[in-house]
Amino acid sequence: MADLLVGLAGSLLIAGAAYWKKSLTISGLAAAVLLGTLMYALGSLPWFGTLIAFFITSSAWSKWKSRRKEAAESGYAKSGRRDAGQVWANGGLGLALCIGYWLFPHPLWWAAFVGVMATVTADTWATEIGGVSRSAPRSIVSLRTVEPGTSGGVTPLGLAASAAGGLFIGATAWPLLLLSPQGPLPSAAALCFIGLLGGLAGSLADSWFGAVCQVMYRCRVCGKEIEKNRHCEAAAVRIRGHALMTNDTVNALSSAFGGLIALAMWHWIV
Repeated sequence: MADLLVGLAGSLLIAGAAYWKKSLTISGLAAAVLLGTLMYALGSLPWFGTLIAFFITSSAWSKWKSRRKEAAESGYAKSGRRDAGQVWANGGLGLALCIGYWLFPHPLWWAAFVGVMATVTADTWATEIGGVSRSAPRSIVSLRTVEPGTSGGVTPLGLAASAAGGLFIGATAWPLLLLSPQGPLPSAAALCFIGLLGGLAGSLADSWFGAVCQVMYRCRVCGKEIEKNRHCEAAAVRIRGHALMTNDTVNALSSAFGGLIALAMWHWIV
């Protein structure tokens, strides 16, 4: 019960501040509080702390030079304040892994979790930092230049930010493990490398899924290719992808891929 109350208090404080700063909608606030509370109660400090590291830094980067990123973000399915769907897409798999660890304790649950959180962090940092790149993005599939904000577009700055995000999660997770080990303690260098590789691989998978599988629309008014079904106050036309392959679905799939990469790296290194 004590862990539940500590998790609830911490989650309310952090999510409440994010809501006040307009980083979360009311549904996002509720989802974040539930996610954080369960993460602390079932997994303790390393799981909760890694989740919070992702959340705080990603929220901060989303506010950085926000006016400069407005044009590119106008075509995104979701931007600005995160709703419940985005919260669960980024943290739902991590919670499932945490529940698995609680039921059947084994360090491999933690290894996969590091990869999942490294991926969502790397992807968010790539989007928010890469969005101010002065060089035109290139399609991860064709390597041709595309408009800023195009799903599947990557830039050197975005790739660097992605690598930094994954590395950050590995570097953050290690001191948290010192306080509450989840099994064999890997070296700081090993965990940083796992975060870097898992996050970068997952982020690139997100770009590939976005370019190939994600549902995309074209605005009837301005002709822009977008992720949402309305733009310029008019219904948009679907041009490719399945309706179920939304941005949230792509985020969840890519985080699973990053978790698998981290799992393989854990077997190899630790």
